[in-house]
Amino acid sequence: MAVKGIIMAGGMGTRFKPLSNYLQKCMVPIGYREKPILEYILRLYRHHNINDLILLVGYRYLQIENYFDKGERFGVNLEYIQDKPEWKGSANAILNAYKEGAFTSDDTLVVYYGDIVSNIDLGKLLEHHNETGASVTLALTTGLKINEGVGTVEGDWVTEFKEKPRLDLRATIGIMVLEGSVASEMKKMHGEGQYQSYDLMGDVVQHMVQDVEKVAAYLTDAFWYDVGSIERYERLSNTQLSKELGYLF
Repeated sequence: MAVKGIIMAGGMGTRFKPLSNYLQKCMVPIGYREKPILEYILRLYRHHNINDLILLVGYRYLQIENYFDKGERFGVNLEYIQDKPEWKGSANAILNAYKEGAFTSDDTLVVYYGDIVSNIDLGKLLEHHNETGASVTLALTTGLKINEGVGTVEGDWVTEFKEKPRLDLRATIGIMVLEGSVASEMKKMHGEGQYQSYDLMGDVVQHMVQDVEKVAAYLTDAFWYDVGSIERYERLSNTQLSKELGYLF
């Protein structure tokens, strides 16, 4: 059994326009160092001794390959798998990598969406996954902070108001552990022809939870930030990024 990292880096970044007209979303520079989002992700894997990484690429993938090459400069081994244009969605991208032999059913996969920055302890996430014997382990927040005020309404009146509260919700942060054996189930679902677009969270994980498969939760209060839109990009604090992730450099 091998542990491999899988990074979803093939999307067209429609919420990132007009920047994504010219850049692959995960190559957008962030922080005072002006490093690509993807570099923070690679360095996080390397920090936790996960060195064999598979990049699932498509749109403007040469920008990624030209910058990162085979990963030697970052202390990791990179393999590139190009998405098939006719196979839409994150689950299809992983299924394509499975069919291309990038991983086997015996491997354990640490999956990371390419527009997320986080300082989550990937080692502890893996440890929890192995202890539970789960097929999938989702990294979930211990509480979700939102950027808007929230009011409680009774009739015509606001009876309570909180500015930017932390809600008692368990939200996914775009990071998970997935047993390679799940790919056979994904292949079976895909073969049934019910998905034109095949999504890892919305189709595969939801299907497994509904069928009472082993989907574990790893609750974390680690810093994480979804840089998935222009609005979110503009709100990202360089100071906070340096505070939370500066150790990677």
